Amino acid sequence: MAIASAAAVLVLAIAAAATAETPAPPIGLAGCATSCGDVSVPYPFGFGPPRCHWPGLNLTCDTSGPQPPRLLLGDGALRVAAISLRNATVRVVRAGSIVDSASVTSDRNVSFGGGFVDAGYMLSNGNELVLSGCNLLATLVEDLGVGPGRSGIISGCASFCSFRNKKVDSVGQLAGKYCSGMACCQAPINYHSSPTGVHLRWLDAGNHSEALTFLPTYVFVAEEGWFDRRPLADELLSVKQSPSEAALEVPFVLLWGVKQGLPPLPTLTANTSTACSDDAHRRLCKSDHSVCAVGNLGYTCQCHGGYDGNPYLTHGCQDVNECEQPHDYGCFGKCINTIGGYKCQCPQGTHGNYTIKDGCIKSAATGTSIGIGVGSAVGFMLLVLATIFVAQRFKHKRQILLKQKFFKQNRGQLLQQLVSPRIDIAERMIIPIDELAKATNNFDKARELGGGGHGTVYKGILSDLHVVAIKKSKITVQKEIDEFINEVAILSQINHRNVVKLIGCCLETEVPLLVYEFVSNGTLYDHLHIEGPKSLSWLTRFRIATEIASALAYLHSSVSIPIIHRDIKSSNILLNESMTSKVSDFGASRYIPTDKTGLTTMVQGTIGYLDPMYFYTGRLTEKSDVYSFGVILVELLTRKKPFSYFFLDGDGLVSHFVKLLADQMLVQILDPQVIEEGGKEVHQLSILAASCIKLNAEDRPTMRQVEHTLEGLIVSKKFVQNNVEVEKFSENDITMMNCSLEKERKSPPECSRRYSMEEEILMSARYPR
Repeated sequence: MAIASAAAVLVLAIAAAATAETPAPPIGLAGCATSCGDVSVPYPFGFGPPRCHWPGLNLTCDTSGPQPPRLLLGDGALRVAAISLRNATVRVVRAGSIVDSASVTSDRNVSFGGGFVDAGYMLSNGNELVLSGCNLLATLVEDLGVGPGRSGIISGCASFCSFRNKKVDSVGQLAGKYCSGMACCQAPINYHSSPTGVHLRWLDAGNHSEALTFLPTYVFVAEEGWFDRRPLADELLSVKQSPSEAALEVPFVLLWGVKQGLPPLPTLTANTSTACSDDAHRRLCKSDHSVCAVGNLGYTCQCHGGYDGNPYLTHGCQDVNECEQPHDYGCFGKCINTIGGYKCQCPQGTHGNYTIKDGCIKSAATGTSIGIGVGSAVGFMLLVLATIFVAQRFKHKRQILLKQKFFKQNRGQLLQQLVSPRIDIAERMIIPIDELAKATNNFDKARELGGGGHGTVYKGILSDLHVVAIKKSKITVQKEIDEFINEVAILSQINHRNVVKLIGCCLETEVPLLVYEFVSNGTLYDHLHIEGPKSLSWLTRFRIATEIASALAYLHSSVSIPIIHRDIKSSNILLNESMTSKVSDFGASRYIPTDKTGLTTMVQGTIGYLDPMYFYTGRLTEKSDVYSFGVILVELLTRKKPFSYFFLDGDGLVSHFVKLLADQMLVQILDPQVIEEGGKEVHQLSILAASCIKLNAEDRPTMRQVEHTLEGLIVSKKFVQNNVEVEKFSENDITMMNCSLEKERKSPPECSRRYSMEEEILMSARYPR
């Protein structure tokens, strides 16, 4: 409890101390008088004991007279009216005119009075020379110190009178700021100086009694603005009433500085100042918040901005509460004092100019404020929308530039020339990317139909409601782009019912796109290699083989420049809803010049379908497609995959097929459905397949010959598309197949030769192992 009570007392004491009025800071040293009469005397000035003032700044407080004490400077001719530490000035008062008007009968040189000059003071440029009288010229001079009798003019002016009109008030009306020269004149003192005298001379010769009786003559050096007081000017310039010279007191301003007891002054140009040395600052300026400067008269100290007081005393510079002096600091609003400064603003609920009185006015009504707030919010939203709009426009512009870049990169101009010499057809085949993105729901993965070696295929619906297949390259390397260009160039020149139709292309993306007719029933590979014993019927297989042969024969011999597909395989044979075949994927295809039979190129194709001679030599010919077609025939006959089917003896599908055909045991590898549904044509098609897959390309037939052979078989068997009667294997055909099986078991030779010598030679062809 005792501790709590003590704490409470301490808190109250602190609160009382905080609310107590802060005592005024001292202006002089302890134990020294700091005033004389009504004049404050701050240190380094002082009177009395030497410790109460700095050497050279001692004053005299005269208390001998009946009047209040007077503070005197120098020899006593000047009375001190005020001392300013901030401006380093002393305002003094001098009694009477510099020149005795009674003695102005001729030109005069009058001493200015050396009391303040000898004491180390200087006349400030805040004064002016004032002359009243008639036809006189007054100049204020100083000793230049360059030789005897050499003086310089500090200031000067001339005063004139007209004696034609001698009304008393005629001269008084001339009083005002800067007399025009009639009866009085004023001349500014433009620089700090140490005047030594005043020269006064008449402007005309002869008797001057009329001028002296018209107006008395006075010469003053006065504080600027003193003579501008109207009653004083009227009194001085009045003929009837002239003031007593002894009663007239004229103020003017002197500069001062500290010299004694400090380092010698550096050499300075006139009326300039600079920073003090550290030693002078430490010895003279005792306050922490002070700065020292040196001028022509000596050293002076000043408080920092936001501080005021006596910088010559310890802790003499203290923070100024600018809020208590609104007129001096221009804060008529809400003022917050800070250490070394202040903050000013209009009070809450008002606005305007807080630097002038009544400059803060009440804000508009709450409704108006709400309106302003809503307006600001709307303006902000409009700014946000404008920013979004500009960003979208920029993005749109960037997309357009990218489209143009990709179009050029994808050789769009070349493609337009390849597609057709007719501009309308070329432009119709160029489809914008926006159309394809809309057709595929922005290339949704659910729209994927599958992928090949050269890209992914999407199903899409164009704006004209046509269903299409859109092929997009997988990677953005130049090789893929070149193959894309190649496929467009080839398909744009092909028009065959068994070749997939190119509808158009898109060149505005980094990855080129091709648009084909949509073939809805999958690939030949999908239909052959399904689970279960049954697949495509024999008749359908036979017809598909004929259609593929027709398409390849067209490519090899019916177009203006022969084309080699180079990647014939069952997965590149598309089937529509009526099971009509369509050859697709021309990315690896090549033109063969009409004057050449082939060309050497980098090997490309699918293992299992690839021509061995092309693989070994790199020479691509039409017979390479013939070999791949032969592999498809074997695939149709056996329903086995050429690239993954291997036998116990290490043979692949092709070599094993040829071996069994030569050994008359082909029934071991044939699809049971083919044996069941086919007839003698199975053997004939096997013979044709074997001729297409011969090792030596020169021994292979052309695709035109293959096409004619297949069409001949159709005619010979009277195949009809709508109502086809397929002959079953005859008893002799079945016996022949059984003989083939029995031969392997070394059965009795009931199996006689059923083939011609030419067929046997064909069947004897086989690949070396």
